[in-house]
Amino acid sequence: MSDTVIKIENLGKKYRIGGIQDKHQQFRDVLIGGLTAPFKHLLNIRKQPPEEEIIWALKNVSFEVKRGEVLGIIGKNGAGKSTLLKILSMITTPTEGKVEIQGRVGSLLEVGTGFHPEMTGRENIYLNGGILGMSRAEIKKKFNEIVEFSGIEKFIDTPVKRYSSGMYVRLAFSVAAYLETEILLVDEVLAVGDVEFQKKCMGKMDDAAKGGRTVLFVSHNLGTISQLCQTAVLLYSGRLIYKDSVTSVVERYLSDISEHTECCWMVDEDPSIPLQVLEIYSTNSKGEQCDLFDTSDQINIVIRHRCRKQMVSSVILVSVFRNGVELLHVFDTDIYTERLTKRSVGTYTDKIELPKRLFKAGNITISVRTGLVNKLTTFQDVNDAVSFCIEEIREDVSFKGYAANRAGVLMVTPKWQNVDFSVDYVKGNQQL
Repeated sequence: MSDTVIKIENLGKKYRIGGIQDKHQQFRDVLIGGLTAPFKHLLNIRKQPPEEEIIWALKNVSFEVKRGEVLGIIGKNGAGKSTLLKILSMITTPTEGKVEIQGRVGSLLEVGTGFHPEMTGRENIYLNGGILGMSRAEIKKKFNEIVEFSGIEKFIDTPVKRYSSGMYVRLAFSVAAYLETEILLVDEVLAVGDVEFQKKCMGKMDDAAKGGRTVLFVSHNLGTISQLCQTAVLLYSGRLIYKDSVTSVVERYLSDISEHTECCWMVDEDPSIPLQVLEIYSTNSKGEQCDLFDTSDQINIVIRHRCRKQMVSSVILVSVFRNGVELLHVFDTDIYTERLTKRSVGTYTDKIELPKRLFKAGNITISVRTGLVNKLTTFQDVNDAVSFCIEEIREDVSFKGYAANRAGVLMVTPKWQNVDFSVDYVKGNQQL
């Protein structure tokens, strides 16, 4: 029996945008259209159909996945990652190419996929298991474990239409993880759950991988990808760019990002955005824009933003990543607490000072978001706006614990203090 469980050959998915006529017109629309057609003809104002635009979400994608392989799928938004998983889950049909799958597939592509809103959580567990081709006895055997893992025992007999998004994802992941499928497809949905549940999910996926199940995992969190996956593929604009070990693919992805991202990002003003970041850039201790720093340099992040109306509970979130792993997740209101109660109209320029000798050498990217903290409303979301490098330029750290090629992400060295010392006397091969 072949070790290949998924074989993809020249896979392509095409979508048409525009030019699609409404096939479900109401009777009144047909009647009015028939009555007005002669007048449109006389006035020569017959509406021309819009031109169609063809977009390839995937094009000429080919690769294989071995039994027990844990494969990460990496790429920017719009790269075709979710489309690929939908085709493998048989939710979407490909336009061209073919897919061969050996084994039953369990998938978690978006919150509540495959759930019937009028049915209870209990009923949906059996429904999903049946869709996956499992017998009622198989589902019953795993039922208690699924419910216990999800943590929603109290609501298991409540219709899922009354579930929160967090409850949805808890039950959906539990079903996908515990039902005995040979292949598990997981899209980036775990961010919906709380931190505790995310850790449980990561542990369960790790157990699934070690247990010999084949896992395909889509995520923008490169740290999680690196932790869970053995190999990875890089997609760009629907095409397969690279497939190799997860370390090589992550490095290639970060290299591509740094080539297309500079140390300064600017955007035109948009009056429709109440709280808008207009400019972000990195500077050295002299205030000069810079994209290369030594580990001992002072690094500043400057953010210019505009508030167009007085607001309450508005925040600017800044995320700092090193080699795809999030290091800092800070709000401007951590320091300017008064902005939570009142942010006045005007243009602001803030500077974030990153401590010296904090981050190990690597590629640093900055993402920024604005919104309302209480209502979870997002005004603006800019991923990988600014990129710069930190290198070991002036100090040789090859044999130190914070060298770039060693585990960890920080250069911080805790204080070592010897509190006891005694000499061991050795005679021959015996210790006295």
